[in-house]
Amino acid sequence: MKILFSPSETKIAGGDELKFDKSSLIFPNLYEKRVLALHKFNDFLQNASFDELSKLFGLKKDEEVKYYSNDIFSKPLMKAILRYNGVAYEYLKYRSLDENAQSYIDENTLIFSNLYGSILAKNFIVDYKLKQGENLPDFVFDDFYKQNFSDELDKMLENEDIIDLRAGFYEKFYTIKKPFLTVKFLKNGKVVSHFAKAYRGILLRELAINKVQTIDEFYNLNIKKLKINKIIQKKLRNEIIFDIFE
Repeated sequence: MKILFSPSETKIAGGDELKFDKSSLIFPNLYEKRVLALHKFNDFLQNASFDELSKLFGLKKDEEVKYYSNDIFSKPLMKAILRYNGVAYEYLKYRSLDENAQSYIDENTLIFSNLYGSILAKNFIVDYKLKQGENLPDFVFDDFYKQNFSDELDKMLENEDIIDLRAGFYEKFYTIKKPFLTVKFLKNGKVVSHFAKAYRGILLRELAINKVQTIDEFYNLNIKKLKINKIIQKKLRNEIIFDIFE
């Protein structure tokens, strides 16, 4: 089982003074490609104007722009699943899980980072800022990662059941080539958008607690406040529609 997940704009600062190397991220054979993207980003940080950085980060305050324009290779590292702290991660409550559930997430959750591309939850990253959809003048992150990392992702996922909990934007980084499951949430008959992030976090938590290994096992989960309404098949995509109830 592999779960595809989104990053978050907000992150926790700090971390450990660890060396960034091939062991920091998944796909060590593509380390040089990843470093190329990181160096492109870092070089831009050192040479761009305040307005350019403000747009890239989606920030306006001087102190925030200055903080995120620091050399990313000198920043401390933290496990990605701990670094991100947006809505989905708040509802995941990773730190409250037992060791086995945390290990399940570490090994089976692929996060699609705006800066790093596809990484495992256990991989180590810095506290960076790159607004969703922003790119460098001569470098488009999602195109780069889709072109250079898709083959390795295909191999990794070849014999895995896949649950795609990503927001739609992150499909730009990788297109799934085999049948997979995705989700949508309804409340009072209306599609839930922003708060869907919370339920994606809840679903990942339930997958980890129950050590789910197959799609069939996922169908049989009894998740509080969620009930399967219907399943819609669209080519390779099987979309579960959940009703949210109190």
